[in-house]
Amino acid sequence: MNYIENIYICLAAPLFIAAFCVRRQGRTMLLFVVSGMTACLLSSYISTFLAAASGADMLTASLTLAPLVEEIMKMIPILFFILVFDPHKGDLSASVMMTAVGFATFENVCYLAQNGAEHLSHLAIRGFGTGAMHVVCGAIIGIGIISFWDQVWLKIGGTMGLLSVTTTYHGIYNLLVAQKGTPAYVGYFIPIFTTFAVVIPLRNHLSGRPVQ
Repeated sequence: MNYIENIYICLAAPLFIAAFCVRRQGRTMLLFVVSGMTACLLSSYISTFLAAASGADMLTASLTLAPLVEEIMKMIPILFFILVFDPHKGDLSASVMMTAVGFATFENVCYLAQNGAEHLSHLAIRGFGTGAMHVVCGAIIGIGIISFWDQVWLKIGGTMGLLSVTTTYHGIYNLLVAQKGTPAYVGYFIPIFTTFAVVIPLRNHLSGRPVQ
């Protein structure tokens, strides 16, 4: 049995302590890493509960429930940050990425705890693939919010649209990596390709004027 809350405490504790020992910007980034890890932990609990309540098996839950739950949980700290602190776009983009990084890191560590760390090549590919997938979803959220958040009539509809896009992308990734052989490796490489072909060229869209 894996006690993921114990893993969470061991990983989050030094980050949380360090957050009080650095300057404001560094503190914000560390706290968003922790928020991403927290979102991952809570997503696991919620997905497990929903799967048990609906009678879904593990594969069905990973394809239908987990993507939606995880993307909602990753979006919550970002929306809180926007609504409460009115950040600049540069701060917002970095916060979105740090949340995604924290989520992916905790997810990878839990995967290692459950499946072992013997096969380096597979774990390296999976680690980069999962990390890139969460970064791509974070970039979609960041670019989207920066683009429409200053339009009041787009806030709710636009947020739901972003959630739909990231959930679909996440679900396709989960579907592919749940297979064996070539389809799984295609799934792992799609987010890596998307990161270098789309996210990095568009990173300049994640900075500028305040989000209002």
